[in-house]
Amino acid sequence: MNPIKEKSKSLEKCFLPLKKMYPKSYNKEKTSPYTKTRVILMNGTEFESQWFMHNFARHCDIPEILSTLAIVRRQEQQQQKRISCLKPINESILETTIAYEQLAIDLTAVLARHDNDEANIQALNFALLEDFDHLYRFANLLKTDKNIDAAKLVGKYTEIMPGRPTVAEHRYPSDDVSPHMDAEKADLYSKLVASTITAAEQQTMNYYMNIAQWYKNDLGRKLYAEIAMIEEAHVTQYESLKDPNMTWLEQWVMHEYCECWLYYSAMQDESDEYIKKIWKDHYKMEVSHLKVAARLLKKYENRNFESLCGNGEFPKLLKLGGNKEYIRKVLANTVQYTADNTKVIRDFKEIKKIPDNHRYFDYQKYMSGNPEKNPSHLVIQKAIDRLGKDFRYEDSEHPIKELRSRKVDNVKVARTKK
Repeated sequence: MNPIKEKSKSLEKCFLPLKKMYPKSYNKEKTSPYTKTRVILMNGTEFESQWFMHNFARHCDIPEILSTLAIVRRQEQQQQKRISCLKPINESILETTIAYEQLAIDLTAVLARHDNDEANIQALNFALLEDFDHLYRFANLLKTDKNIDAAKLVGKYTEIMPGRPTVAEHRYPSDDVSPHMDAEKADLYSKLVASTITAAEQQTMNYYMNIAQWYKNDLGRKLYAEIAMIEEAHVTQYESLKDPNMTWLEQWVMHEYCECWLYYSAMQDESDEYIKKIWKDHYKMEVSHLKVAARLLKKYENRNFESLCGNGEFPKLLKLGGNKEYIRKVLANTVQYTADNTKVIRDFKEIKKIPDNHRYFDYQKYMSGNPEKNPSHLVIQKAIDRLGKDFRYEDSEHPIKELRSRKVDNVKVARTKK
């Protein structure tokens, strides 16, 4: 499929009337977990588009571009409002959070499995184990506060057990910065990976930034605040993978192409016929957006669409699904890793291989103090105290011996040398 060759409406005919902006919400009891995750992903994709185009407008003084950005941005806003209201009124903050973390886990894993850019893969695998742990923490909060089994919410497609412990994830900020790719040389799929995961993690970060104050008890509010800081670290990591040397117009074309790829993938993968029609509608709108961005790129920079996207044919489409074996393999091989940015390269090393005077340990001491007082630890201790053991959904024994106990939450893995 090649979106640049698709027939499309004129930009002026892509607006949505108000009656179309408020859709029928999905049924939280019957809808596939991956429909819920697609809704979150596409909501995040539209937020990223908004954020990008507003920043572009603040750095541009060409009237034609500003006018076109305003039109496209308004249509992207309409798409975002339509998607966000697919979430039903009776789905709680915490139930939605489980879907956010399932998306983070399975999207990250499937992107890593199909990429061939080593920097992308290492970054994805590193953050994967942290989002995996976040699901475990939130699932235990859900069980103790609401007595809801998160395994049912994820359809048992994703295991729920410790990853790299959240207490170990507080790193000095500069260690989360990755070297960027060269957009001229990188594969199209790798560029789409960096764009997609940045948008998805940014959506999670924003959700947690804004939702913490609405939770109904102090421990939950504190847990959201703690994990939101890790999502900030993940956005730092992923956005730094993208090539900052691309012009604003080049970036705009890539944003629109990525949206086309994601909507077309969602359309092909969707099991809910009602929502599938929405993905199709939005795909057609994005084709129009892509064409106008490509036209402006040619007019103002004399660059062709093909210089960024090759012949325009979509690479492998995104298909969300379970990745249990892959995640277990990454856990077994890299759970003890932390990040080390040497200003020349960014490396991932076992905690025991970084120097005793590394900034990681100072930052840990400052941020966490006593790790057993961290909200991410206390939520597991609360579950153990109330249930006799933590809440998990495991198909088999945890691959890491130190993380197998269901009556003790480990605060040393990936955090201390002993």
